[in-house]
Order: sequence, then C-alpha cells, then structure tokens
Amino acid sequence: MRSDLIKAGPERCAHRSLLKAMGITDSEMKRPFIAVVSAKSDYIPGHVHLDKIAQAAKDGIRNAGGVPFEFNTIGVCDGIAMNHVGMKYSLASRELIADSIEVMLTAHPLDGIVFIPNCDKIVPGMMLAAIRLNLPCIFLSGGPMNPGVVKGKKIGLSEVFEASGAYAAGKITEEDLYEYEENACPTCGSCSGMYTANSMNCLTEAIGMAMPMNATTMAVASKRIRIAKEAGERVLELVKEDIRPSDILTETAFRNALACDMALGCSTNTVLHLLAFANEIGSSIGLDTIDEISKNTPQLCKLNPASSIFIEDLGYLGGIPAVMKELSRGGYIDTSALTVTGTVADRLSRCNSTPDGIVLHTLEDPIRKDGGIAVLFGNLAKEGSVVKQGAVAPEMMVHSGPARVFNSEEEASSAILGGKINDGDVIVIRYEGPKGGPGMREMLAPTASLAGMGKDKTVALITDGRFSGATRGAAIGHVSPEAASGGLIGLVEEGDTISIDIPNRKLELVVDEAVLAERKANFQPLEKELKGYIKRYASMVTSGSNGAAYRK
Repeated sequence: MRSDLIKAGPERCAHRSLLKAMGITDSEMKRPFIAVVSAKSDYIPGHVHLDKIAQAAKDGIRNAGGVPFEFNTIGVCDGIAMNHVGMKYSLASRELIADSIEVMLTAHPLDGIVFIPNCDKIVPGMMLAAIRLNLPCIFLSGGPMNPGVVKGKKIGLSEVFEASGAYAAGKITEEDLYEYEENACPTCGSCSGMYTANSMNCLTEAIGMAMPMNATTMAVASKRIRIAKEAGERVLELVKEDIRPSDILTETAFRNALACDMALGCSTNTVLHLLAFANEIGSSIGLDTIDEISKNTPQLCKLNPASSIFIEDLGYLGGIPAVMKELSRGGYIDTSALTVTGTVADRLSRCNSTPDGIVLHTLEDPIRKDGGIAVLFGNLAKEGSVVKQGAVAPEMMVHSGPARVFNSEEEASSAILGGKINDGDVIVIRYEGPKGGPGMREMLAPTASLAGMGKDKTVALITDGRFSGATRGAAIGHVSPEAASGGLIGLVEEGDTISIDIPNRKLELVVDEAVLAERKANFQPLEKELKGYIKRYASMVTSGSNGAAYRK
C-alpha cells in the first residue's frame, strides 16, 4: 500500500508515533488509509453542508475497513465573486486547489481518495489533482440546490441577476427585486440551473469518475447521504482492484462526457475545464474534437437558464444515466468505457428511465440536431471561441452589427445599465482573458442585465473572457488569441462590423486587411499593474483554447 511509506517497518517507528498522536490504533495501521478531500467552508452555499457529506463518506470508508483522513481545500463562489475584482481569482483558484492537493497527498501518501467538491472551479481543480496523483479515487458532489419560487414560477440565481437589469430598466419595483433576493436560493447546494457547477458535476459522472445519480440528487435529500456512504465504501474496492484515473479517463471517456455535454446544453466553461484535463493527461482532445462532437450530437435537454426546467427535474427523471441511455441508442456513447462502478453498460442496465419529451427528449425529436455548445472560428477567433447555442434566441443565431468596444467588464456594464447600448450592437469586452484579465473573469452581470432589459434577443456580446453557465443570449466567450496576447479582438474599433454565424461556426471582423495591418503595426496591448498570486498566474497561464492551463 502507498501509505506504507508512512506506517510500515521499523524505520517508520517515528511516523507511527505521530499517527498515534492522532488516535490511530495498531489495528488501523494495517488498513488502507483514505483521504477525504472536502471543500467545506462557510463561504459558499454549495459547500456549507459538506461536513455532513464528508462524515457520511468517512462512515462508508470505515464500514468497508478503511481509515479516513479529512482535509479541506479553498473555494470561490462565482456568484459572490461576480462583477468585481474577486472574479479575477476564481479561475485562478483552480490551479491552487490542484497544487494544494498534490502537496498534501505527496507529503502524506495515502492509498485512495474521496473528493468532495460542489462548485465551479473546485470540481475541475480536484480533477486536475486526481489526474496528477493517479490514485484510486471517486468524486462525490454536495448536490444541487432546490430552485426558488417567485410569483408561482420556479427560478434560479440567473433570474436574480436578470431582475437587477429589469429593475434598472424600470420594469419591476424595488419590492419585486427584494422578492427575488429572498426566494431564489432556498437551500444549500450548487446553484439550481445548468450552470457551471452542475454542468461539471454532470460531466464528472458522465466521464465515469462519480457514482450514478451523484450529479442530480439534491443537496438536502437523504439519498445524498446514502450516496456519500456508498462512495466511501466503493473507494476501498477501487484500491483493492487498483483502478486509477488513468484507467478511466481515456479518450473514449472524454468523448462520452462531451456527448453528454452537448445533449445537456451545459455551460461553456465545461469546454475550458475539459481542455485543461486533456492537457494535464496528455490527450489529443482539443477544440476541433469538441466542434466535431458538437456538430454530430443532438441536444436532448434544455434546462434553466435556457428554460424553466431545472436540474432537480432531470434528477427525478433518472439523471445522467437516463441521458446516456438515450444517447447510447444512437451510438453516441461507448458503453464499454470503465467507470468507478463497472462499465457504462453496467450502469445503463440498471436505468429504467425513458425520455418524457419535456425534460429529456428522444433522439427522434431532439431540441436541436446539434449540440448545446458551438465552437466558432474566424479571423476574430483563429484559435476558437465558444457559445452556449442552446440558450441563444433563434433570431440571434446569425447576426451582424456595429462593435461597441470596452476594455473591461465594468465599462460594458456601466454602458448597458446607462442605456447606451442599442438594438443590433455587438458588445466587445476585451482584456478579460486568462492573461489579460488576468483570470478570465466570468461575466454574468452584463448578459443578465441585457436579458432583464429584454435585449438578449437584439444584442450580442463577444469577449476573450468567459461567461457564466447562467448566461443566456448570443454571448460568445473564450475568444482566442486574447487581446493581451495580440489577438485580433485587441484591434477592434468602435463601429467596426462584426459578423456572427453560429450555424456555420463563424466569427468575423469585417474590416479590410490593409486597415487591420496598419492597426497591428501600431498596436500596444494594454498592460495592468499586478502583484501577488494573480501576477504569477498571469505570467504562467496559457490561452483559453488550451483550457487556460499553465505552461508546461
């Protein structure tokens, strides 16, 4: 066992003495040591209850004859960090989380791991650590939040951001706004729509690293505790069978996860994180692979914020196994892929759910014939850009309009709330990429304000930053190369025509090449004064087209 490095043999007498200082007995020294890596904190609604989930996982580990050791990681709530300088640190926290886990579990070698994340960057941070350490492990989310209810209608966090825009436009009263504030987030858990946290938990299950129903069982459900115990028990079997992430995270598994991504209409941030995983593991999966799968996989679900259907509704219908079962009928899923609980085929054989035509559509009657995410290329995005096309209004799938150029999210939000954006405009928000932000801020405030004002069907946005999973509308993010790296988005001027053609995967700046050459000759990227961790991050991070991974 790997933990023998700290507990076996006469030369480890001092190590055992220190373990005994924590109450470890002689009989426990002979059992597998299992890490429980929890993101519990009082900062994040998706994490406040993870102590209970961790305790249930530890109970399961002890049930199966293991010895659990718990430690915690940091985490950022993207909703609380939204629309201020804190958001620069959200994506950057992913690398800190991965590094901190690597440090802990190399300095204190154990035999297996139960990872307990729940929110946006914590899931991928832990996955990067899992890939790096390559120890038998299992992922156990904290579960989704229940949707709120306002005026008899189910709502999520995105509707609150949109309500701020509606209030600014004089469409609702201050009392109405307070009702959204009071009722949108009624329980703990990851925010209730198909935002980034739930998207990543869904893909962690689809890729095979989590228990069935892990992604869609509600945070406050008793079943969540049972899944936690079962995960704790199962990790001991993974240790015994020596099943590691490298056995599960094959190209087949990535393609299965991407097929689910497209069928579910997940957050565009899933692209960023899956690319980072591929980069960490040395896989050839790239934006071209994602584009190929996007073009060929039908969208079968349309969940909030794109509709009034929520993650809980998908859970009640059968969750990710139900989606994968329907996809497998059309050959979109390779059921031979290994998971932490047998093969995908084993999982699907236990799934009795069928599409209802509302929450989950059939292959014969999809929401759309291609996937919920599209990858766009063109002179504005030579390395690619990403849009959640499943949440774009039909009239905005093809759009051409004048550029309204802003060098920060704050400038763009001020113009939107100040009524300075006109129908037909294409808002350009640059210097918000991984290097130029730094941190590739997630920008829900400007998109939600537009939606609240009723302009999500008349105004497009493009950025070298990224958008929230709660965003809807023609919001195109991850434009690469970014402005800070000399990308063409840095040369766009006020009034330039920008052409967007989502069905044909095109994003173009319609300006004469000679004019662009002259601009490029005089171009100086905007430089920001940085210090501390974010300065180190900016010096090491790569393009959004590479998952914003660190340079190797």
